[in-house]
Order: sequence, then structure tokens, then C-alpha cells
Amino acid sequence: MSSLILPGRQRGLRDRLARLHWPLIILLTMIAGAGVITLYSVAEGSWQPWALRHGTRYLAALAIMIVTGLIAIRYWMALAYPIYFIALVALIAVPFFGEINMGARRWIEFAGVQFQPSEAMKIGLILGLARYYHGLRAEQVSHLLYLIPPALMIGAPVGLIFMQPDLGTALLLAATGIIVIFVAGLSWRIGFAGVVGGISAAYGAYRFDLLQDYQVRRITNFLDPDRDPLGQGYHLLQSKIALGSGGLDGQGYMQGAQSQLKFLPEMQTDFIFTIFGEEFGFVGAVGLLLLYLAVILTGLSIAMASKSHFSRLAVIGIVVTFALYVLINTGMVMGLAPVVGVPLPLVSYGGTVMLTIMAGFGIVMSAHVHRDQDAYRSGDIL
Repeated sequence: MSSLILPGRQRGLRDRLARLHWPLIILLTMIAGAGVITLYSVAEGSWQPWALRHGTRYLAALAIMIVTGLIAIRYWMALAYPIYFIALVALIAVPFFGEINMGARRWIEFAGVQFQPSEAMKIGLILGLARYYHGLRAEQVSHLLYLIPPALMIGAPVGLIFMQPDLGTALLLAATGIIVIFVAGLSWRIGFAGVVGGISAAYGAYRFDLLQDYQVRRITNFLDPDRDPLGQGYHLLQSKIALGSGGLDGQGYMQGAQSQLKFLPEMQTDFIFTIFGEEFGFVGAVGLLLLYLAVILTGLSIAMASKSHFSRLAVIGIVVTFALYVLINTGMVMGLAPVVGVPLPLVSYGGTVMLTIMAGFGIVMSAHVHRDQDAYRSGDIL
């Protein structure tokens, strides 16, 4: 078996390091830096318990991203199905061996470390779908027979995650999978019928009480938070107050009333964008969103430059997941989406999500470093 980088196409370590997309690394580091300073503020000017750990975790995740990026993209193609099935087995194990945290059974402890299999599935599903569609001809993509495997690949983990219960991650995973299928070349007519079916299924889940009571309350209070201002609507109302009080240029670093007086719960995770907006105002919030936009556009440009169909689909899937994180989180803290517990990538505190995002961007980096490689035929994977 050949090495990870085939002889004849092998590049030296120094050459591959030079080919890393350093502007993308700088953008990701700037976003993570925004997280560090915001977490420092949330802790009232203390590095503990969040800011120092967040920065340390980012440096470790950055090293993982770089190592991942140096490995040939064909290696990730070879591991696509195994990664997907390992993540699926871990999801199946959650109801039996999972740890309960904050009322939900989503975590598994292994070797003294807790992790969420749903996070690993975000990468596994993207790689699995990219590998599947890499092997199809264009006319097969929209054939109903060939839609069964990807439908099962998406439906199985989405159902398992929905039952944990974790509605936000289930919706994010389903949306990512559907977008990857569209990008692979699915007919818009068939795709539209599938979307209508998905919406009908979601309405059926709501109509026949398949959602948890708190999930239903989140949806109804999103539509009218004033109906329960001290209960389910509290988070959203306080979030809007904080964002509005930030004004154009903010109340000043570590001067936000909502954060310093602890009016807003979960400030270090789901509602951290609110704190950033309160302290740095509209200008700061837009600046952070522009950093996210720059990362998304950079990722899409890497996808378009890749010669491999697998690379393009994998990169687009990872970038779409990243974009959905940003859209859902910022939408929910501004009252434009229900509060479903989706963190702001690289800014919210949380090690598992950060590792998932950076591992994903490691694959993006691998696609960039090895963008001129087009030999992904059967028998030439490793």
C-alpha cells in the first residue's frame, strides 16, 4: 500500500506547510480571539473558568486542523464510510450508555472524556455523502433508486439525535445533508418534493405531539415571547434588550449591563453573541459577522478550485454546516428563529463543537493543499 501522499506527487513537509491557506487560519484565529475576550468579560475580568480554557482548546484544535490539512484528501475519502458508521454506532449507543446532562442524554464518556457523538456525525455524514456521490454518474444522482441510500444516511442519525432530544442538531444535520445532495446535482423538481415532504413530516411531529413539551414552548414563545416574559420568553426578551442597549458602538468592553449584572442566562454558550453585541454595538457585531462571511466565502472558493468531486462536496458540506451554525445562533438571539441550543462557532464556550469545526476545516485545508490532485479513481485512494 502506498503512503498517504503518493510517490511522484509527493510534496515535502515544508512545501505542504507553505500551501496551507494561511489567510483562512488567520480568520479563524480572529474569530476564536473574539470568543476569548468575550468569555473574559462574561467572567467579570477573569481568565477562569472559560476564557483560558477556550484559548487553550483553540490552539490544540488548530494543531489538529493543520495536521489534518497536511494529510492527502484521498485518505479522508478512504475513511469516509468508516467515520460515518463509527459515528452512527456511537449514536446508537447513546440511549444505552449515554450520560445525562441538563436533562438530555447526548454524551458518552470514553477514557474519562465526555463527547457528543452527534458532533462527530456532522463530519461523518458530510464525508459519507461526498463519498457516495463521488461514485455516481450525473444521470444517477436524481434517479429515485439512488436516492434511497443518502435518504437512509441522513434519516438514521437525524432520528437518533431527535430522540435524545436535540432538535437543533437534528435540524442542522438534516439541512446540511439536503444541501449536499442538491450540490451533488439533484433535480430541483425532486428536491422540491422532498423539501415539501420534510416540512409535512415536521408539521406531523408537531401535530401528533412527537415534540417534547419544552420544544413546543420554545416555538410558541419564539412567535410571542411576551406571553411568558419570566419563563420561556425570558431568554429571548433579555437578549433583545442587550442587543438594543448596545446601540451603534456598544456600551464598552466589560461594561454591558446585561452581562455584568447577570440578567442573561447561558452567556458563555448560546447567547454569547448578545454579549458581544451589547459591548461592541452594531459596528462590532457586523464586524464579527463579516469575519464569518469571509471564512464562508474562502471555503467556497477552495471548493470551486478543487479538481475532485469528493473534495468539492466535502468542503461545501463543511462550510454549509459552519454557516448554519452562525445563521441559527445569531437568528435565535435576535428573535428571528426559535431558541434551539446551537452555539456560535469558535466564540461560544464548548470543546466538542470547537473540535468538530476545526477538524472539518482541516479537511477543507487538505482539499486546498492537495487541490491539484485529480486521481481519485477506484484503486488509487491511498
